[in-house]
Amino acid sequence: MSDKKTHAQPPEKLTGIKLIDIPKKAVGTKAIQSALNHVFSETGISKGISLLKNINQLDGFDCPGCAWPDPDEKRAFLAEYCENGAKAVAEEATKNRVSPLFFATHSVQEMSEWSDYEIGKSGRITHPMILREGSNNYEETTWEEAYKLIGEELNYLKSPNEAIFYTSGRTSNEAAFLYQLFVRKFGTNNLPDCSNMCHESSGSALSETLGIGKGSVTLDDFNHANLVIVMGQNPGTNHPRMLTALKDTKKNGGKIITINPLPEVGLMNYVDPQNPLKWMGSGDKLTDLFLQVKINGDVALLKIILKLMKEKEMKQPNTVFDHQFIKEKTHGIDEFLSQLDNYTINELLPQTGLSLEQIEEATELIIKNDKIIICWAMGLTQHKNGVDNIREIVNLLLLKGSIGKKGAGTCPVRGHSNVQGDRTMGIWEKPKDSFLDSLEKEFQFKAPRKHGYDVIDAIKAMHQQKAKVFIGMGGNFISATPDTEYTAEALKNCSLTVQISTKLNRSHLIHGKQALILPCLGRSEKDTQETGEQFVSVENSMGVVHQSNGHLTPASKQLLSEPAIVAGIAEATLINTKVNWSSLITNYDLIRDKIEATIPGFENYNQRVREKGGFYLPNNARENSYTPTSTGKANFSTNLPSDIILKDNQFMMMTIRTHDQYNTTIYGLDDRYRGILNERRVIFMNSDDMKEQGLSKLDKVNLTSHFQGEERKAIGFLVIPYSIPKQCTATYFPETNVLVPLNNKARISNTPASKTVTITIKKQ
Repeated sequence: MSDKKTHAQPPEKLTGIKLIDIPKKAVGTKAIQSALNHVFSETGISKGISLLKNINQLDGFDCPGCAWPDPDEKRAFLAEYCENGAKAVAEEATKNRVSPLFFATHSVQEMSEWSDYEIGKSGRITHPMILREGSNNYEETTWEEAYKLIGEELNYLKSPNEAIFYTSGRTSNEAAFLYQLFVRKFGTNNLPDCSNMCHESSGSALSETLGIGKGSVTLDDFNHANLVIVMGQNPGTNHPRMLTALKDTKKNGGKIITINPLPEVGLMNYVDPQNPLKWMGSGDKLTDLFLQVKINGDVALLKIILKLMKEKEMKQPNTVFDHQFIKEKTHGIDEFLSQLDNYTINELLPQTGLSLEQIEEATELIIKNDKIIICWAMGLTQHKNGVDNIREIVNLLLLKGSIGKKGAGTCPVRGHSNVQGDRTMGIWEKPKDSFLDSLEKEFQFKAPRKHGYDVIDAIKAMHQQKAKVFIGMGGNFISATPDTEYTAEALKNCSLTVQISTKLNRSHLIHGKQALILPCLGRSEKDTQETGEQFVSVENSMGVVHQSNGHLTPASKQLLSEPAIVAGIAEATLINTKVNWSSLITNYDLIRDKIEATIPGFENYNQRVREKGGFYLPNNARENSYTPTSTGKANFSTNLPSDIILKDNQFMMMTIRTHDQYNTTIYGLDDRYRGILNERRVIFMNSDDMKEQGLSKLDKVNLTSHFQGEERKAIGFLVIPYSIPKQCTATYFPETNVLVPLNNKARISNTPASKTVTITIKKQ
């Protein structure tokens, strides 16, 4: 088989676009209908109803979608889930099966020509599969043979650092802890994860300024906030249950400012799906002030707001800043205020695309309130100055004393359901010495101290053949990462690639010389071990650790749990291990005992995780203590706005999701909140830019990205006129990941700058 025959990118073909009017409101009956249609078509009515009544319930299973928290106490009877959560569960519980016969019928080359939607809809993988060197078809293997091959390949390496151990955010606390323990006992910290590509900028900024890489607010804080600022985020598609929290803010008298290059329907008008009395109404208006900022104009915008705040404080002392908080809790205020003078409003304003009057209106709202929550997602983190974006947010909150009090604080909105828990469990390429010290003490081994590869460095290492084995615990690495063709070459350089998965995805088709697919249980399925049925635990984006109990019969008798798969690999690889891996799998309480012994905040883990709703982990910023920082206080910082200068014929492109998509999983071909049906190869453009480029609606164009003299191309996209600032465009990923250069990344965090890609557009 020739590697050149497999396609790392989705096919360059159109699927038949249909344009509709952009809806005036989000969620409501259409979302309910869409969710039910997806569930019932995949699972049938009876099984579907059973699924829906157990999602995110106290005795049910945690949604495998986003990490938005559940209410601490009472859960909604009708729907404690969102439309995309229902889609995620439907795909996991689908009736479709990817069996050994399926793989015998369809070659790797053939499947690589399918769209990501078609690949994902194939169904659940039922048996461990192997692709032998030179073959074009996966074939069935045994778990024993798979473990043996992994162990042999890992032990054949000249150094443990030649192996990459990737993790997605779906993995449970128990699986993640065992995984990182195995990897470190093997001898490396090469533990890149999906956080490297999304909220690494948040973690870097928050750890430096506040002493913890997590947000500081709880769900209840939204009931007490005077002002919520939502930046670089589309909750209506990516975290729909967040809209309920925003509605509660409005109900209690709070205001909402939305800052985003695109107007998102969910943030404008929301119909509560849990309240039938609202279903036929016009919905609840959420956003009080919408600032349609240019792509990556956020630091410039925040600096203008900070300068206006400073000016008013100087004219009317003690009316804007919380001086007592600043004096007692912060460090660096003088340098920060002095640095603001390096920029003039006239210099910064063009970067924002806004009028000064709009920014002054937002500033007045900020000045008048001190219970302020600022929420953000990928729209702020995936830039060269992504860390600067978050640190500037912290500066604003510190000036107002809006951290460590009810109704105020930081709120990075995480993606995968346990991505935050994975990091807590030690999935990190840069572990703290204190964590490694605890591992060494509990497990009696010498832990590696050299920092490992993050995602970008792992791709480079594989491409340069410095890393030769890739193991992915969940996720879809090829479709999640930047620079698609370069990353594909990197994976193909490996001697072995291993994917631990529930469903087929493109990463199974872009492989090393040998490849394994190890099928695992889904979140909704029963996990039965030697001592009986087990539950796993997860951590949501606000630091609550709680149970997840699957209740469905597994899709195949050949499926194993992720903890069991890790144990099997460890036993086949580690010759002189003092860990009784098989024993730990008999009862997950034993794994949680080990977590308790090594990670602060998990005291009485097995007892507290059995309490309804779980328990909160310690959070120093929430408790208004900043002792973990380098100064022992909350740190003001100096930050840089964008330094990108576009030429007249160039545009800034950001990658976004459709409404029928969660991360790399494509549930359907529609993006109804943006008026697009049955098509993904589109580019949203400002209508004035279209006229200047001689383009009309639905013209077919090719896109070329430009970075440090390099060019990358993506072929065949339809132009859609849209409300977006001039010289700004938006496209869906993974279709345009090929345009994102690997070296175009955030300072400090190394996060791919998928929201700031310089492109030119050429009509076909």
